[in-house]
Amino acid sequence: MMFKPDAIIEFVSQYITLQECDIIFTGTPSGVVLGKNEKRYGWLQSGDTVSISISGIGTLVNQFK
Repeated sequence: MMFKPDAIIEFVSQYITLQECDIIFTGTPSGVVLGKNEKRYGWLQSGDTVSISISGIGTLVNQFK
């Protein structure tokens, strides 16, 4: 990660009051396709759908345009 969790919390706290159960998404960690210099990896295309699920909470679905 580019920034440590405590630094992220400190930064975000300058703008909003964090509440119990708030979630902060930290973005893409190192070591993923973004850091690869190969064309064989596919990027998201218009019409692609990405879903993320958390047990007991639900599923978030996003379609890219």
